Amino acid sequence: MGTTSASMPGPRPSGRPSLRAALAVSAGLILWSLIANLLIGDTAYTLRNLLLTGGLLVAAQRAGFGAAALGLARERVSDGLRWGAGAVAAITVVISIGVAFAEVLPAVSSLLADERAQLGGAALAAATLVRIPLGTAVFEEVAFRGVLLAVFLRCCPAKVAVLASSLVFGLWHIAPTAVSLELNGIAPTTPAGLAAIVGGVAITTVGGLAFTWLRWRSGSLLAPVLAHWATNALGLLAAATT
Repeated sequence: MGTTSASMPGPRPSGRPSLRAALAVSAGLILWSLIANLLIGDTAYTLRNLLLTGGLLVAAQRAGFGAAALGLARERVSDGLRWGAGAVAAITVVISIGVAFAEVLPAVSSLLADERAQLGGAALAAATLVRIPLGTAVFEEVAFRGVLLAVFLRCCPAKVAVLASSLVFGLWHIAPTAVSLELNGIAPTTPAGLAAIVGGVAITTVGGLAFTWLRWRSGSLLAPVLAHWATNALGLLAAATT
């Protein structure tokens, strides 16, 4: 994937007002996750998230964030493609190994047990080629590794900004994890459900750190977008074929 790296994007810390802005964006994203997952559901999922992506980018531009701060600099596209392709290859290998050992490893088998994978061919293709890349990966990477990370970098040291934005990404997944549990016949308020939610937050926080590392190494949002797509889409395909 090469040795190219980029310095952590974004303006230097500028004080308490920027911290309030970062906390407000964080709260807004978590609130939207609750509303979208628990109240709205799948209605116009891809379209609404694309519209929100555009709204976030317009708001960020008006707040003074340039393309480089958001991971959208044209000169970093090739680096994003290179690092993203490497991440997709690595994720493919890991998921393939998981599928191969699913029958003998109960933990892997349980991870692949998802009622949402019971889709027909056309619906599965639409999920992996449209809904996940456009409605999930692009939106969430712009929101978290683009806008939120840039906002935190205005008020916090780089390490704090990375940890904070990744933790918010983990908390963002509370509501979809609860919905997934319900779909798979597990009440979110039971001990097993609560443990699954806590585990989901931990795993997605670590995932957020990994996606941020890709964003930093490549200087482009394209790398984590590709990795995010591969994680979700290949995971869904693996669940559908086991």
